[in-house]
Amino acid sequence: MAKDRNQGEDYAAPLKRLFVGVIVLCLLAVFLVWRIDSPRVERFRAQVTDRVVPSFDWAMAPVTATVNLLRDFQSYNRIVEQNQELRRELQQMKAWKEAALQLEQENARLLDLNNVRLDPRLTYVTGVVLADSGSPFRQSVLLNIGARDGVVDGWATMDGIGLVGRISGVGQTTARVILLTDSSSRIPAQIQPSGQTALIIGDNSVAPHVDFLENPDLVRPGDRVVTSGDGGVFPGGLLIGQVATDPGGRLRVRLAADYERLEYLRVLRHHGQENVTTPGTVISPEQSADAAEASDG
Repeated sequence: MAKDRNQGEDYAAPLKRLFVGVIVLCLLAVFLVWRIDSPRVERFRAQVTDRVVPSFDWAMAPVTATVNLLRDFQSYNRIVEQNQELRRELQQMKAWKEAALQLEQENARLLDLNNVRLDPRLTYVTGVVLADSGSPFRQSVLLNIGARDGVVDGWATMDGIGLVGRISGVGQTTARVILLTDSSSRIPAQIQPSGQTALIIGDNSVAPHVDFLENPDLVRPGDRVVTSGDGGVFPGGLLIGQVATDPGGRLRVRLAADYERLEYLRVLRHHGQENVTTPGTVISPEQSADAAEASDG
């Protein structure tokens, strides 16, 4: 048995070498045939290709599938990169959208400031709200205008629609505004259309209450509340808000100013009304002259 196994091994080695040699010769022949530049050889190559290649479709299928898989993987990578880029652009667009909304709101508030109709004798200066020191015990804001801009204690401040408060404390470049909602705020007001006078008293809530009414029965929710000008502190006719009632039935004012977005405030230059010291000052010069002639006659 050992002898037969040795004889088999002796025959196998030459056969392997012969098989390898035949394969090498075939490959060399194929190489030479494919490298020879001759019309006859070209026709021969074409015939071989026509006969052999179609029958090898089954062998090319895995190769084709692998190539397609690689292409799909590359396409998937490109899609992932594009998706990430689109996400970054979307984040940038959201930031730009937020900036555009803020600019739009700021522009609307500035337009409101320009569209408010005030007494033509009143002039004003507009300031930017620097800080809000609102607290349960004090309601005020700080403006970036002060004594260098001619701001004086007691002047009224408005946003684009309604009265916000009064100046209380002036520095060289800043001024403090006490809001109508502050507990120390007392504003003489008139309720329209009844013409009732009252005081708008702040209590650190979003809706100051109405007090010292002459006849509360004439006041209805929704009535306009404006400054009365009593005391000469504020000019008359500035819009404060509308009358409303709380759950307890007490009259309050729903403020017209937007206290949630106080960014710009208009400070009204109001130097008070001139006091009349002599009755003759309320008569025109022509009338006073006629009166003087009549008295002489």
